[in-house]
Formats: sequence, C-alpha cells, structure tokens
Amino acid sequence: MYVNDTNFMNKYLLIFTLITISFSVRADDGRTDSPGKPKGEWISLFDGRSLKGWHLFNKTSEIKTWKIEDGALVCLGGKGPSGSGDIFTDQSFADFELRWEWKVDKGSNSGVFYHVLEDPKYKRAIETAPEYQIIDDINFPAKLEDSQKAGADYGMYTPSDIKQLKPIGEWNTSRIIFKNGHVEHWLNDIRIIKFKAWKKDWTKRKTEGKWKDYPDYGMSKAGLIGLQDHGNKAYFKNIEIREL
Repeated sequence: MYVNDTNFMNKYLLIFTLITISFSVRADDGRTDSPGKPKGEWISLFDGRSLKGWHLFNKTSEIKTWKIEDGALVCLGGKGPSGSGDIFTDQSFADFELRWEWKVDKGSNSGVFYHVLEDPKYKRAIETAPEYQIIDDINFPAKLEDSQKAGADYGMYTPSDIKQLKPIGEWNTSRIIFKNGHVEHWLNDIRIIKFKAWKKDWTKRKTEGKWKDYPDYGMSKAGLIGLQDHGNKAYFKNIEIREL
C-alpha cells in the first residue's frame, strides 16, 4: 500500500537509523585482541636496499656483519664478543606495534629487542631490553627451555602450545604489541603470549630468574628496536612499526 505521509516516513527513517547504529556498535564493541587503536601510520624501518636508519650498539662504526640479500636484511653471523654485532634503529619508540617477517638457517638463533637503552655503562642490549626470541626450535644444538623457544619473551614468558612455527627456510610473520605495559607476542597470525610489564608476576619472574642481576632490564618505557647477531645467519624483511 502506498503511503504519502511525511511523518510516517520520518519515523521509519529514524527507526532504520537507530537499528543501523545498534549493529555498528555491536560490530565494534571493543572486544579485540589488540590494546587500543593506533595513533600513527605504519613506518618502514628497513628500505630493502640499505642499512640506512640502523647502527651498532653504542657505536657509529661501519656495520660489517649484516648485508642485503634479495631485499632482506641478513645477519651473517659475526664471531665477535656477544652482542657486538647487534644492530639498532636510530629512532626510539614507546607504545608501538611492530611487525616483520623472518627466517633462520638450520640451528640458528637470533631475536628482536625493544626499548633498548644505549649508554657506555651497558655492554649489551640484553642488559635493558626485552627480546622476542627467534630460533630454530628443532635443530638448535643445545636443549632449550620453554622461555628460550621461538616467539618467547626470552627468559620470561613461554609461548602458547598453539604456536605454529614454519619449517626452516620458510618465512614466518611476527608482531610485538606494547601499550601502557600490556605486551603481546604474535607468530603467524596467532597470539602466543600476553602479559603485563612491571606488575607483580613480571617483577617476580625478573628478580628470581635470568635477569635478577640486571636491575635496568625491562624498566624503560621507551627505547630503540634491535636485531640480534647471535653468531648465526638470520633473515629479516618488511620490518614496519606504528606508534600506539
């Protein structure tokens, strides 16, 4: 039946609008695995062609143990003192989401640091910086503790059993989310770790575990992003970050 009634049509449009808004709110009701919405655009930390934007820890000398291969940033596996081949961004970040792709050779070990502090009093980045562990879980020559396996918050938090690691030679995708002390580790689109930095559980793990002799470990709320040279070959590409 045709109805030529302006009031009726206005009421109909109002009801339709309210229903649409209701469904929109339900579709975005805050139930998300990521803490908060990003404030910044994605920034590329590696241009695929050079080491521009990266430097050695506490140094300005030439980087010799990393090179570019087929658009990937490749650690060649330096044989110097522990941590001497690690490289770091020139830029510092506080709350962020970092994503990248990586792979390792058979038996290799590496990692990604964040909130790295540089100062002559620190000999290595691990004295201050949490690490997303990158390693060949299966073929690494030594027995690994769970908090030393791929995707772990090294020496602190263990990856979930639902972790899915790609075979050697295939690219994995990873993410670190840090927002007001809320931390998430993702591996191949699966969240494998979630914890709160600086809370009771975190402090207990730090003071009773591997980092008990490093008072500054994990205490900074901002710092550099770093890639570890653990003496093995490791590959990184599509390294991007956005501030949260």
